Amino acid sequence: MRNRALALPLAGLAAVTLTACGGSSAASDEKSVTVYSADGLKGENGDGWYDKVFEDFEKKTGIEVKYVEGGSGEMVQRAAREKSNTQADVLVTLPPFIQQADAKGLLTAYEPKGADQVDGADRAPDGKWTSVVNNYFGFIHNKKELTTPPRTWEDLLDPSYKEKVQYSTPGVAGDGTAVLIKAMHDFGGQESAMAYLKKLQTNNVGPSASTGKLAPKVDKGELLAANGDVQMNFAQSKDMPNLSIWFPAKGDGKPTSFALPYAAGLVAKGPHSENGKKLLDFMLSEQAQRDVSAVGGGFAARKDIEATDANAVELAALMEGVEIFEPDWADIGANLDTYIDAWKSATGS
Repeated sequence: MRNRALALPLAGLAAVTLTACGGSSAASDEKSVTVYSADGLKGENGDGWYDKVFEDFEKKTGIEVKYVEGGSGEMVQRAAREKSNTQADVLVTLPPFIQQADAKGLLTAYEPKGADQVDGADRAPDGKWTSVVNNYFGFIHNKKELTTPPRTWEDLLDPSYKEKVQYSTPGVAGDGTAVLIKAMHDFGGQESAMAYLKKLQTNNVGPSASTGKLAPKVDKGELLAANGDVQMNFAQSKDMPNLSIWFPAKGDGKPTSFALPYAAGLVAKGPHSENGKKLLDFMLSEQAQRDVSAVGGGFAARKDIEATDANAVELAALMEGVEIFEPDWADIGANLDTYIDAWKSATGS
């Protein structure tokens, strides 16, 4: 029988399993580590990158992985609420939420083994966080229902998409926040992006705290299009045959995307910090990084890992012709609340 990582519901986690005060390990629970993570790296059927990494880690170390997932913003908010009685040891989110966690004093410096092979732009200079899986923002559509697939942002405004489009909530989900980032880039600024998103509300179903829950709706035809990210949706497509990944363009322009890596940091005063360090080391180990594409359908964070598996080849083909831009993360981090408020005002959310 396979030894799965223990996945726990958000509401019941503290009462059920996490009783140690922050900063010290309870003797009965010293062989465990708790991960708070953005969704997307755990498989729908227990066959995702996390599933393999956690199982391999447990076999090697005897340390049980306790796992909680949600939107990136949701995970940071939870860790912040628990700051006086820390429950998590490792925090994994998409940007700009890992930077937000650092700004809130939730992370402590630790450079995992192998971090020197991660591109400088994908890790904090002070060692507070490092990317463990590279990824790109994208959208999905139902290729069975749509004989003519969408190509542009404007396509999603067509009446045929009424109540058939949904994107995860900006400020709560990392991929939802990415919708704002890409729209502001493609439309040339905040005002034009918000004007578009206001128009899209006619077809938008409504908020979703989790991006990962949108793919099954698209696959079933309940939705025709939704936001996501390449790694998560590529992995989901193995079991959801109607999913197709695409990158909206503005008008006659090229399709665009940007890097949206899963970044991990050691939580300050975590109950099992030494175990957290061991897990971070393991995530960046050569084998775990090779499994990023082969098992998880993502892109290795380490630049010395050259994946040649079938998934890696397919992913490379998927990204051909897509223009990659680099967001101004300093601006986004400083003005995120302003952008979220502008989105709420524009959409009435």
